[in-house]
Amino acid sequence: MTAIDAQLLDIETLLQGDLSGLERSWDTLPPEQLRKEIERYRNAIIAVGNQLSQLGVEVLIRPTVDTESKGGSHAAPKEEDPGSIDDLDPSEWQVPPHCIPIHANVTTYDWDALIAASRFDVIMMDPPWQLATANPTRGVALGYSQLTDRDIQNLPVPRLQEDGFLFVWVINAKYQFTLDLLSKWGYRLVDEVVWVKMTVNRRLAKSHGFYLQHAKEVCLVARKGRDPPGIQRSVGADVILSERRGQSQKPEEIYELIERLVPQGRYLEIFGRKNNLRNHWVTIGNEVTGKGPPKEDAAAMFQGSGVPGAVYGRSN
Repeated sequence: MTAIDAQLLDIETLLQGDLSGLERSWDTLPPEQLRKEIERYRNAIIAVGNQLSQLGVEVLIRPTVDTESKGGSHAAPKEEDPGSIDDLDPSEWQVPPHCIPIHANVTTYDWDALIAASRFDVIMMDPPWQLATANPTRGVALGYSQLTDRDIQNLPVPRLQEDGFLFVWVINAKYQFTLDLLSKWGYRLVDEVVWVKMTVNRRLAKSHGFYLQHAKEVCLVARKGRDPPGIQRSVGADVILSERRGQSQKPEEIYELIERLVPQGRYLEIFGRKNNLRNHWVTIGNEVTGKGPPKEDAAAMFQGSGVPGAVYGRSN
């Protein structure tokens, strides 16, 4: 049995055990032994968290590293100021009451069930594009796994819409691929939206790029069939100026623009996260709960086979 297998067994034993029984047994332990028992479980959880992070799963487990002082003793970690609950914006953590999140891996999800239930007027997707090099971000860590072009191409997007708009966030390296894909799916490019990222001081929020620093993202707008019912034309600008948010989190203005373009429409977001959940939208993705991967993905990782469809590093 490997060390990680032993740590997983520790956690499984803890989760499956009688909590009241565990509490009673811990109550009888001397302080030093109790400290060691708690430390054992804590280290096991941190080790599993590190394993998940290496697989591209975003986790909230943060290992702490003791640093030795000049006198040779371990310095106690500094406690973070928890702040005040009054300083929190409820919209940043509350789930909207009228959203429909679907916690699933898009490569294994039963799309037929969703297609049978509804077709959509507007679909938006921000694919986790597989990047071109083994070290694509030059020091900027990706907090998510990537999908191959083949897996993205195999999404049943054309079956999810009869008439309507498709908004696709695209990176430079996948621009031509996306144009070809739109054509293959039966869509025609009709517009694009550019998000210019700003800092809190209203300066350009520049980030890494291969040749130039990047301060914008592009969302291609394509149409299939006819305009959806109730469409309102010329409702907003094709340039959004707003502060950058969390990794892969798109500006609020893009949702507002879509809802003005097609009021009271049927909206679907693919590859959404918990921070993308929005009233009257269906959002599908493997991070919509903010509490880890779907159970099928978690089972696959536990068995050592990895997340179905997920890739890391060089593009195909």
